[in-house]
Amino acid sequence: MKVFIQVPCLNEEETLPLVLTSIPKSIEGVDEIEVLIIDDGSSDRTVEVARSLGVHHFVYHARNMGLARSFRDGVDYALRHGADIDVNTDGDNQYPQESIAELVQPVIRGEADIVIGDRQTATIAHFSPFKRMMQRFGSKVVNFAAETHLPDAASGFRAYSRDALYKLNVVTQFSYCMETIIQAGNKRIKIENVLIQTNVKTRESRLFKNIWQHMFRSGQAIVRSYIMFKPYMVFNTLGIFLLLVGLAPFIRFLISFIINDGAGHLQSLIVGSTMLVGSLLSFALGVIADLQRSNRILLEDSLERIKEIQYGTPPQDPQKSSGQAVSSAGLPPSAQESDNSGYSYPGGE
Repeated sequence: MKVFIQVPCLNEEETLPLVLTSIPKSIEGVDEIEVLIIDDGSSDRTVEVARSLGVHHFVYHARNMGLARSFRDGVDYALRHGADIDVNTDGDNQYPQESIAELVQPVIRGEADIVIGDRQTATIAHFSPFKRMMQRFGSKVVNFAAETHLPDAASGFRAYSRDALYKLNVVTQFSYCMETIIQAGNKRIKIENVLIQTNVKTRESRLFKNIWQHMFRSGQAIVRSYIMFKPYMVFNTLGIFLLLVGLAPFIRFLISFIINDGAGHLQSLIVGSTMLVGSLLSFALGVIADLQRSNRILLEDSLERIKEIQYGTPPQDPQKSSGQAVSSAGLPPSAQESDNSGYSYPGGE
């Protein structure tokens, strides 16, 4: 059983030692623990500090590409190097690395494919009452979209099984947190929670400028993901609403026509006709979007098979795994890999 712990970093030379020194050196049921640094365009000594602390797995971004892309590239690297479990933490030392051992246990036991660290946001001292309220509200919205019951959907402290990573496909540019939960919920991937206590705040978030930007961009990701999986629900609901709104002016015109012998209120016909056209377009878009959804399911199924060929078939029962990492990539330890996506990484030792 091989665990990769990926740490996305953007100018984290001051806090990175706190993260790396607190990562457990051994975990029950795990044969190998590897640390991966994703340097998202840092301009400080983040990489040098990581190397001095013994890290030899790196993904480099020539410029800042964001948390979602860092997560995707980290997952790709981990899978290429035989990861059975991929843990995501953060370079600002927000999360307690000591809890990684507890975080991965449900995956090791085969009880879940994704485990999320519940920060218990109501108890975090540096969260304002408004931020706590919005965290609860955001989690409820995500749970509605994903049909899950997660208390802290925004937490980035997570463990993923290899099988879960084969099924998930991150397409957002902002943050993968909401999108992966909605995908996992709709794909019936088992998700569990582990209670954690966050560390003392070291700096402000670099992911967003303020909470309003975070709410707006997170809302975009949630809506987009929900429409991807349930387009018929969105467009049919909108179509029915516009149909009912469009019928009301026609009823008003009919009543006026009977009472006033057909005089006036032509504006009711104009408004009603506009609403009915909108309703028709919504139903039509619903049909098209549902067909695209069916096509996307087929494409994702093919992509999952491609990943199995590229990275190796995941073990069906982690408890019965021989402990040998499964990988068909065949990468030599010192290989230098890169592509045209703006990042490169050297092979692990």
